[in-house]
Amino acid sequence: MSTSVPSSSRPRLARHVRLAFDRAREQHVLLRPESVLVLNGTGADILRLCDGQRTVAEIEQELRGRYNRVVDDEVQHFLARLAAKRCVVISDG
Repeated sequence: MSTSVPSSSRPRLARHVRLAFDRAREQHVLLRPESVLVLNGTGADILRLCDGQRTVAEIEQELRGRYNRVVDDEVQHFLARLAAKRCVVISDG
């Protein structure tokens, strides 16, 4: 797996993964069979936009509108790490 995903790709959560808010931790988490990944706010925002319709470039643009600083390759690397863990499915654009 490469260290980043192309801007034209359309990411979505894998079928066995669910984004949720854990009240005990007071943080967003990614629930997988037999494991939990704790996310920061930005990570949760990225994953909420991963609907299989938006491209990575569109997700980056949306985040630029919300935050003062969004570095494109950080979003791509984040998604690549989750794809390597089989949490995110990356479809070609």
